[in-house]
Amino acid sequence: MTTWALQDAKNRFSEVVRKALSEGEQEICVRGQPAVTIIATEELKQLRQQHTNLADFLLNSPLQGLDIPEREQDMGREIDL
Repeated sequence: MTTWALQDAKNRFSEVVRKALSEGEQEICVRGQPAVTIIATEELKQLRQQHTNLADFLLNSPLQGLDIPEREQDMGREIDL
C-alpha cells in the first residue's frame, strides 16, 4: 500500500486514483496520521459482498461438530469475612 501526505495526494490526485486502480489501496495521511484509504470501486464491492451475519458464520464454522467437553460448575471460592 502506498502512503501519501494529504498535500501530495491533492496535487497528484489523478495519479492516486490510477494507482488505486492498478496497484491497490492508497492511504492518505493528515499530519502524519493515516486518515483515509482510497480503493477501487470493484474492490469495495467485493468487500461488501463478503459481509455475513453471525448466525451464518457460526453455521459454516470449521469448528462445527467439534466435541467440546462440558465445564464443571464453578461455585466460586470461599472468602473469610
